Amino acid sequence: MHATADVLVVGAGSAGCCAAIAAREAGAESVVLLERYGFPGGTSTQMLDTFYGFFTPGEAPRKVVGGLPDRVIDALDAAGAVFLRPNTYGAGTGVNYNPERLKLVWDELLAAAGVRVLLHATLVGVDEDESGRLSGAVIWTKQGFRRIVARRFIDASGDADLCHLAGVPYERAGEHEPAQTLTTTFRLSNVDLGAYERAGGKKLLMQAMATAVERGTHALPRKSGSLHAMNAAGCVSTVAVRVADVDATDFEQLGEAEREGRRQAFVYERFLRECVPGFGEANIIGLSHQIGVRETRRVFGEYRLTREDCLGVARFDDRVLLCGAPIEDHRPASGGGEETAWAYVPGGAAYDVPYRTLVPRGRDEMWVAGRCFSATHDAHASCRSMAQTMAMGQAAGTAVALSLRQHCGAREVPVANLQSALRSRGAVLEMPVQRARTGRDDWRRNRE
Repeated sequence: MHATADVLVVGAGSAGCCAAIAAREAGAESVVLLERYGFPGGTSTQMLDTFYGFFTPGEAPRKVVGGLPDRVIDALDAAGAVFLRPNTYGAGTGVNYNPERLKLVWDELLAAAGVRVLLHATLVGVDEDESGRLSGAVIWTKQGFRRIVARRFIDASGDADLCHLAGVPYERAGEHEPAQTLTTTFRLSNVDLGAYERAGGKKLLMQAMATAVERGTHALPRKSGSLHAMNAAGCVSTVAVRVADVDATDFEQLGEAEREGRRQAFVYERFLRECVPGFGEANIIGLSHQIGVRETRRVFGEYRLTREDCLGVARFDDRVLLCGAPIEDHRPASGGGEETAWAYVPGGAAYDVPYRTLVPRGRDEMWVAGRCFSATHDAHASCRSMAQTMAMGQAAGTAVALSLRQHCGAREVPVANLQSALRSRGAVLEMPVQRARTGRDDWRRNRE
């Protein structure tokens, strides 16, 4: 027996970390957090450096996520590792951070909460009792196989690995609509950002990319992409690589996508050096820890968030978070088609995300949080921003602790009590009236 726990959280991404911390702080006596890599954070530390979803887009932004996610940013801000920046494509102000510092922040927050974190540990199987209820998990480590027995489970693996092994129904990305493309992010040093901005900045970049594709001078996979300043002088981070038609739950397809993503990154490096002012001496100094995967398995929950919910600004009695992010569908476009399809929540509003999207259908011992939550393809393309996945983790972890305290299943958690607990910890469940400040140094002013 390796461990017993009240709660086992699978996956230490932004959703899983918040779920584990919230569960402990809400009263769960023992929480184990399982992570296959050597550090927590998932997408937040492996491939990105900006949190989106805290603010609604548009000219009158509202801050729609709070509580534990705020504390993550506060810790980064205290270390001087945060600034706010407008999003290249208008998805709202982003919270830029130093991802290496964030690894330490996650470590410290998890330790302070008393979460037991198992790094370099991979989920490989599950145990069930006679009724078919999940009772434990089998993991693999360098020391061999181990078993973890728990009372409650949160799947924050991103790929719904725990749900898959437990036989929970889900939709596989690509079954109905084309799965969103994958992206290897990369970082460049020795960039003269002043020269870049003086030459035209974003407008120049878009023109240069389109010209390179049309003339065939550089084998870029898309005509548009983004790059932005990092929390390091003379460095930029990118979202430009595009690898399409991949089932990221197939390890051979995923391996080929990794190789293709790396190849494309260095195509971009040559293009930037040769075609964009300010990048003549630039060098790639880091590739994402793995290729960025936007969607794989989406669990069927007690409710399924839809495109109509997002664009119709749906309201739910069991709401546990808000989302104002647009539908951002990275498509495997061909023949000059649209590379990224956008659809905005009308009026700069934010819709409700119901608790039921975090509860797998018919299950009482399990929750999901993060990009495997219950949503259609379009709704998922809106609600997968990391501020929302952190808020999902906060809600799921709080619900788990409440279910343990009240001896009830996931479907029986008193939603009013859950909402009260979330509000008491700073979660935002109602659309704010006050406009948020979104200047470069305005994070603290939004928190005061």
